[in-house]
Amino acid sequence: MTTTTWTVTGMTCDHCANAIVEEVSEIAGVEGVTVDRTAGRMTVDTSAAVADDAITDAVSEAGNYTASKQS
Repeated sequence: MTTTTWTVTGMTCDHCANAIVEEVSEIAGVEGVTVDRTAGRMTVDTSAAVADDAITDAVSEAGNYTASKQS
């Protein structure tokens, strides 16, 4: 299992966070997603390689949000 942390901007409420979790969770290989709206952070657990673009695209698809991978 691999865990990556992302900075997410544009979230203003719990609905925003839930929409992001729903979209990212649909990506093949993603096993878990947690979002801390207050901190603007998302943690993604994967069991297989997942392209960064797949994650950023899913976050954008959820609404007017952007994600960038933390080092």
